[in-house]
Amino acid sequence: MSTCPLTVAIAQINPMVGDFAGNLAIAKDAYRQAGAQQAQLLVFPELSLCGYYPGDLLNESTFIRKAYEALAELTAFSTQFPDLVAIVGTPIRANGPGKPLYNALIAIRNGETIAEYHKQLLPTYNIFDERRHFEPGQQGAVSIDVGGYKVGLMICEDGWNDDADDYPVNPYEALARMRPDLVVSINASPSNIGKRAQRQQVICGAARRHGLPILYVNQVGGQDSIVFDGASFAVNADGEIAREWPAFQTVIDTLRFTEGGFQTIAQSAQPQIDNDQEFILQHILLGLRDYVRRCGFKRVVVGSSGGIDSALTIAIAAEALGPENVIAITMPSAFSSSGSVSDSQLLCEALGVTLYSYPIKALVNDFGGQFQSSFNDELRGLSLENLQARLRGTILMAYSNHSGAMVLTTGNKSEISVGYCTLYGDTNGGLGLIGDLYKTEVYRLSAYINQRANREIIPAAILTKPPSAELAPDQKDTDSLPPYEVLDEILKLLIEGKQLAEREYQQAQEFVTGYRASAAGEAVYQRIVGMIARNEYKRRQAPPIIRVRPKAFGAGRQMPIAAKH
Repeated sequence: MSTCPLTVAIAQINPMVGDFAGNLAIAKDAYRQAGAQQAQLLVFPELSLCGYYPGDLLNESTFIRKAYEALAELTAFSTQFPDLVAIVGTPIRANGPGKPLYNALIAIRNGETIAEYHKQLLPTYNIFDERRHFEPGQQGAVSIDVGGYKVGLMICEDGWNDDADDYPVNPYEALARMRPDLVVSINASPSNIGKRAQRQQVICGAARRHGLPILYVNQVGGQDSIVFDGASFAVNADGEIAREWPAFQTVIDTLRFTEGGFQTIAQSAQPQIDNDQEFILQHILLGLRDYVRRCGFKRVVVGSSGGIDSALTIAIAAEALGPENVIAITMPSAFSSSGSVSDSQLLCEALGVTLYSYPIKALVNDFGGQFQSSFNDELRGLSLENLQARLRGTILMAYSNHSGAMVLTTGNKSEISVGYCTLYGDTNGGLGLIGDLYKTEVYRLSAYINQRANREIIPAAILTKPPSAELAPDQKDTDSLPPYEVLDEILKLLIEGKQLAEREYQQAQEFVTGYRASAAGEAVYQRIVGMIARNEYKRRQAPPIIRVRPKAFGAGRQMPIAAKH
C-alpha cells in the first residue's frame, strides 16, 4: 500500500437506457470534474454507458454496437486525463456457450483498457432478470493498481451473497484472499422503502467480516417504474460508514483513501432523508420527473374527483413539474357530491393548477338511452357505474390527445390489489404515482404534504370525507371492501409477506392472525385472497406504477391470469 493518499471521485449519475450520446456527455463531464479535483480514480455506476436496465434491447445488435462505440469514444477521451483511472459499466460480448453477453466493469487509463471484470452473480428475482441476457463471470477476483493501491473490483449483486444463501459463489472469499487495499463496487440498486438501511447493513457487515474498505457507488434517477436513489457511501474496514452521499441527487464528489481509511476532502456530508414520508415523496417526485422527461412529455392531466387519491396525485405532480404543467379536470355525474367539484376547486386554487369542468350527466343519459334502444335492456348496476368511469377515462384521453399532456392514473395499491377500479376508465393513463401506496399510506402522505408546507394544500374536507367512488347513490368504499385499516394489513401480508421490513411484517402478521380468529374475519380474509387472484387481468392491462415498496405490481410480481386458486 502506498503512503500517499489516493484521491477517488464518485460519479453518482443519472444515465438513460439507450441514450449513448447523453450518457457519454454525462461521463465526459464527470471526467472533467474529477480531473479538476485531481482525482486518481473515477467510479461510475453499473451499466452506466447504456443505462440500467436495457432488457431485450440487449438482444439487438445495433444496441451492442453502440455500446462498444460509446466505450471506444470514452476510452479515447481518457487520454486527456492520463493520470486518471476510470471504472465504467457496460455490456461486453461473451465467447463460448451460454448467454452472449457479460455485465462488465471496464477500467480505463490513458486510452487503454487496463482491466475487465464480469459480474458473477446475476439477480433473477423480483424486478431483476439479468440471467435472461447475461452469462455469469467466471474469472474470480480482479484488481487494478491505482497510485500504489491495490483496488479490488465488484458489481452490485456480487456484494450481496456473503452468507452464501442465494448463490453457490461468494465473491468476497476470492477478494479476501487477494487482500486488496480497497474494494470498489459499482451498482444500479433500485430504491424502495427500507432499501438504504438494508444496503448498508449488508455491505458494512461484509466490510467488517473481511476487513475490506468498500466504496459503494450507485446510480440515481427514474427508469420506467423503477427509481434509483443513489445514496452512495464509503465504508471503512471496521464496518463504519465514513461518508454517504445524498439520495435522489446527482453527485460528482471526491474523497481520500489512505492506510487509515476514507477521509472527506471536498464537501461536508449532507444530511440524509430519515423521514419515511419525505423519502416516499422525493422518490415519487424523481420517478415522475424522469418518466415525463424521457418519454417526451411536458405536461400532465389528472381527473380530479374531489377524493384523496386524485388530490395527492395532483399535489405531487404540481411539485414535480410545476403547477403550470398540470391540468385537472373535474367530471361530475348525477351521483357526484357537491364536494366533488368544490373540493377540487379548493385543491387546485391552493396549488395554482388549472381546473376544467366537464360534466358527464348528459353523456351518461344519452349513452343509457341508446343502450336501451339498441339492446332492449336498461343499463343499470355495475354496468352503469363502470360507464361513468369509462366516460371519464375517455374524456381524459381525448384531452391528452388534443393537448399532448400525459394522463396520470390515480389508483392506490389497495384498490389495484382487489380490482376496485375500472378497466379503460380510472385505470387509463401513462403512469401511476401512488399505485404502490396502500390507502392508509395515501392518507399519511397527504397529511404530511400539508404539514411540510405549513398550510392546507390538500383540503381538510378531502382528508376527512369517507372514501367513495361516487358511482351510485350514497356509495362508500366500505360497501364493497372492509375498512382500509383492515384491508391494508391483509394485503401487506398476502402481497409482500416477508419482503416487508421485519417490524412491519410482525405487525401485519399479528393483526391478521387476530382478525382471522373469528369466522367473520376469516370469511373476509378468504374473500380478499380471491379478489387479488381474480383481478390479475386488470393489473396486467394497467399503466406502469412507480415502485416504492419492496414488492410492487408489475415486473416484481409475475402471476398468471388464468389459474386456479
